[in-house]
Amino acid sequence: MLKRKSPVLIVGAGPIGLSLAGDLGWRGIECTLIEKSDGVIRQAKMDMVGIRSMEYCRRWGIVPWVEGAGYNRDYPQDCAWVTTLNGYEFGREPFPCASAEPCPPQSPQKRERCPQNFFDPVLRRFAERSTLATLRYETELLSFVEHAQGVTATVRNLRTGELEDIDACYLVGTDGGASTVRQALDIPMEGPAALTYTTNVIFRCDGLEQLHTMKPAYRYIFIAAEGTWATLVAINGRDQWRFSLVGDADKRAYSDEELRAAIVRAVGREFDFEILSVLPWVRRQLVAQRYGTKRVFLAGDAAHLTSPTGGFGMNTGIQDVVNLSWKLEAKIKGWGGDHILDSYEIEQRPVGLRNVAEATDNLKRMLNPRVKQPPQELFDNTPEGARARTEFGNAYTEMMRREWFSIGIHLGYMYENSPLIVPDGTPAPADTVSTYTQTARPGSRAPHVWLDKDVSTLDLFGTEFMLLRFGDNAPSGEGLITAAKERKVPVKVVSINHAQAQAAYERLLVLVRPDGQCAWRGDSDPSDPQYVIDAVRGALART
Repeated sequence: MLKRKSPVLIVGAGPIGLSLAGDLGWRGIECTLIEKSDGVIRQAKMDMVGIRSMEYCRRWGIVPWVEGAGYNRDYPQDCAWVTTLNGYEFGREPFPCASAEPCPPQSPQKRERCPQNFFDPVLRRFAERSTLATLRYETELLSFVEHAQGVTATVRNLRTGELEDIDACYLVGTDGGASTVRQALDIPMEGPAALTYTTNVIFRCDGLEQLHTMKPAYRYIFIAAEGTWATLVAINGRDQWRFSLVGDADKRAYSDEELRAAIVRAVGREFDFEILSVLPWVRRQLVAQRYGTKRVFLAGDAAHLTSPTGGFGMNTGIQDVVNLSWKLEAKIKGWGGDHILDSYEIEQRPVGLRNVAEATDNLKRMLNPRVKQPPQELFDNTPEGARARTEFGNAYTEMMRREWFSIGIHLGYMYENSPLIVPDGTPAPADTVSTYTQTARPGSRAPHVWLDKDVSTLDLFGTEFMLLRFGDNAPSGEGLITAAKERKVPVKVVSINHAQAQAAYERLLVLVRPDGQCAWRGDSDPSDPQYVIDAVRGALART
């Protein structure tokens, strides 16, 4: 049997596994990534790269790759709720096209439309760029054994049948909802097993916009006498569409004829189209009880399964791996403390619980009781029907805004009670969804401020700890610098004379982690700098 060694073995080459391989390589860490499929995306399971994920793409230098990946960035991003595309429109939430949408004041980036069939190749290119990631498709994990020094995994080449053992210091399961890694660890998932049984159909139709009476939109929600029953999404902003037959908690299969009839019903007329792929799937609200062991970790759908309503799933998974990656680097390079990897679950599992719950609430709003049995006059071609549609549409539009405007979910997560965070005694800010106020409170994402044209404070973070000194009267931070050097913790000092940045960070000294989270802050050098450095590098047990 063949044998090889790798510091990190990643199982599953979807966007989460590819992001982890890319980030590790960006940090100078070798890894091996295996994937049992051929890597071709036949059903795009996501289409929105969230604002925090785009901040990571900025850090990695791949924003132009995302923007140029293939989605029509001039296509409207409106969301509309209708009877059919040739029927009545209840309402819509207008948004600029991706090429014209401005960045919000809280970030140097904005969300991007980049479906998985475009985004995965971008991330694969990123993973391959460092030359430190070995990508092996059509390779299946058979088993693994965890021991004191690491993990020994047995894998099989599905093309040749050849078996191989891989010795790794760490293994990360990014292998989806049916995770082989999670099952091998016997980690149960908590939450409702099935919210809806949904069927996705990707179809091609040139010029669909000319076949109906609605203004173009990125997403349509279809409401009929039985309630909300389907959605339609512009999957490339050109000629490909994803139709989702929402279903309910009862599992059933649909024939091609039934699916074609449902698409025709949604459009409201007969027309020619080509079905490219069909994918039945289950909306779930599940979070793993544990995110791993000493040497084996779960990330992405292997750790949390969520309804796509809100676009939190993949983006939460990318946050998982950015959180985990620098900690793996710290252990492999020798400066990470004994408890640094324990903090991964402590920090990310509450975020997973929060985001999964919000996605389910979004689904409930889309399928809210009023829409399950809408009043019949909504569908009548009468003055009373027109008034009912206006009233219903206004209420539905207002209700759905929580899903469309969710910057607080993407940027406002907080790592409370983490052993790697040194609290400053200030109260936690409100955990909001539709709004977000930046803060440098320890445990929060470091604020964005433009320091110069096209230069954000966020551009400082990523490869090491950053000690920010604000203003001419800032303390030296010499104690922290000395303590970091003694522990071989990489830290860089940056002096910033910028009034807006100083106001945003609120203290004269702020220590920011490699993942961009504030770890400590103060207006004077800490009385025990060694304690601060030992805390942020994970050398102290959680109390």
